[in-house]
Amino acid sequence: MAKKRRPQPRAAAPQTTGEVPVVGAREPCPCGSGRRYKACHGRSAAHAATELVQRPFEGLAGECDWVALRELVPAATAELTLKGGLPDGVPSVTLATVLPMAWPALRRDNGAVLLGLQNDTASGDISRDLADTLQRALTTEPGNPVPAGRAAADGPRLQDLLDPNAAFEPVVHTGFEFWVENAENATGEVAASLERANAAAIPTARISGLEGAYWCEAPEKNHLRWVTSYPEEKLLDALARLHAAGTSSLGEGTRLVGSFRAHGLVVPVWDLPSSMSAEDVAGPAAAFAERLDGALASDAPLTAEERRSRGGLTNRQITLS
Repeated sequence: MAKKRRPQPRAAAPQTTGEVPVVGAREPCPCGSGRRYKACHGRSAAHAATELVQRPFEGLAGECDWVALRELVPAATAELTLKGGLPDGVPSVTLATVLPMAWPALRRDNGAVLLGLQNDTASGDISRDLADTLQRALTTEPGNPVPAGRAAADGPRLQDLLDPNAAFEPVVHTGFEFWVENAENATGEVAASLERANAAAIPTARISGLEGAYWCEAPEKNHLRWVTSYPEEKLLDALARLHAAGTSSLGEGTRLVGSFRAHGLVVPVWDLPSSMSAEDVAGPAAAFAERLDGALASDAPLTAEERRSRGGLTNRQITLS
């Protein structure tokens, strides 16, 4: 006859109500449950670290420009405004597309903070990772870079630290002289590093009046890439209507070639003649924006030709992140 199983003792109640520290996966969970960390609080921590946030910049002023600076623009900066103002000894906080040596952040000798945007992040939430870097930068000794780190799963996000009502105005640079103060006097390895970085930067310009729209120069043809915040299905329908009507271009020699997704937003892309500058495309882009608004307002079913156009645009769509 089978032996009766003795009732197993229930796991002890957690002995802490504060933050549970991270320990080895096979170690007892510090919460006091009696289970291994990986089967207790480590499970939620691992999930939080890997779960991808589709729109990490949603809710920030200038979301489209945040995405553009993360994915499209080589050299740009934007001043950031913190909720409650700047801490003592920190004269400014500046977002930068990239910093020397791929540093996550830098505290200048004068206490100013530069926060790098185009770095690899440790979790699936870029906003949380950047907020953690920013917080550490604010307390780093002046004159030092900020090393990479791992944000707490329940740590603040940029949306918790930045003033949502402050304007976000990117400044596109022709090079990376913003890395150092008095760049014109740089010598030695600093000057050589700047020269290499500048040589690799693709000429880029922001289109005034259109959030998220950037012109760039390429060897054979130029491009306009416009990060939009419109709902994807509605936007693709509108682009299909314009494409079928022959009004999706930006003038002679230009062509809407497709789109890609980046951080939850859709980015239409146009090929431009190599002779078409950022100033040349600004007017046609503004006129296209007006046509797009009209197409977005339509709820009529797509015609057969519009469906074919939509299929072509969808087939050429890729996802960057």
